[in-house]
Amino acid sequence: MTPTSSSVSSLAGLSGKTAIVTGSTQGLGADVARVLASYGVNVVISGRNTDNGQALADEINQTGAKRATFYQSDIQNDDDIQACIQHALSTFGGLNFLVNNACSYNDSGVQSSRQQWHETLGVNLVSAAMFCQFALPHLKRGSVIINMGSTGGKFGAAGRALYPASKAALMQFTRNLAVTVAADGIRALSVSPAWTWSPSVQKLSQGSRQKADQVGAHFHPLGRVGDGAEIGQAIAFLCSDGASWMTGVDIPVDGGFSSLGPDQGIAPSQWFTTLLQQKN
Repeated sequence: MTPTSSSVSSLAGLSGKTAIVTGSTQGLGADVARVLASYGVNVVISGRNTDNGQALADEINQTGAKRATFYQSDIQNDDDIQACIQHALSTFGGLNFLVNNACSYNDSGVQSSRQQWHETLGVNLVSAAMFCQFALPHLKRGSVIINMGSTGGKFGAAGRALYPASKAALMQFTRNLAVTVAADGIRALSVSPAWTWSPSVQKLSQGSRQKADQVGAHFHPLGRVGDGAEIGQAIAFLCSDGASWMTGVDIPVDGGFSSLGPDQGIAPSQWFTTLLQQKN
């Protein structure tokens, strides 16, 4: 059962620690914040939407234990990043986990303008790197940085360019970062979801989870799209003591998406039968 913010579950090394989750005023980031808080982690909700951010903090804090606070910040602004980190330090007395989740999907493929390239890379890659740079002086031995990758950064997809390139670059940055900070006892990993029930998938499916699962079943062996809480559970484990021997790798939390080849796991004989029948 997925834990909720109303009850603290046990996962070694999490309770009482502090995390910043960027882009957590909605969607996947909000789900990650909820899961971390359910394990007793103090969570700084970082984003631009004040109403959503404060509502999420209030939701998490309904138990009476103040485990969440919202700090409005634009991660493309270095002053905002540093102020968010200082807010975590002054509110909770430290910083142990950084989850770089904020993301831009502004992508017109090869037709993307220079401005679009700068904006998407600025949000998805450069701002995550800067957040790491500013957070590192405050991270002690045992701290963890999680960068949100994507299956989109591993495979080709027609009509896309910016988002996949930014995610591929972020996963490579994570590997370099992990080697760089290992001597300080800090771990860095990336987590790559596939299709997840989020604002973008909700829009594509007109808000129907049934439709999303029906389409997603073609690309995910587990037969559905994922839930944000499932991504959050993986991140919580990676931040815990149980993952203390893990760093510098990407963890696919994708329902089996990355295990499929271009044939989508369907035998050639079945493809021939199906496609030839359709043409005839």
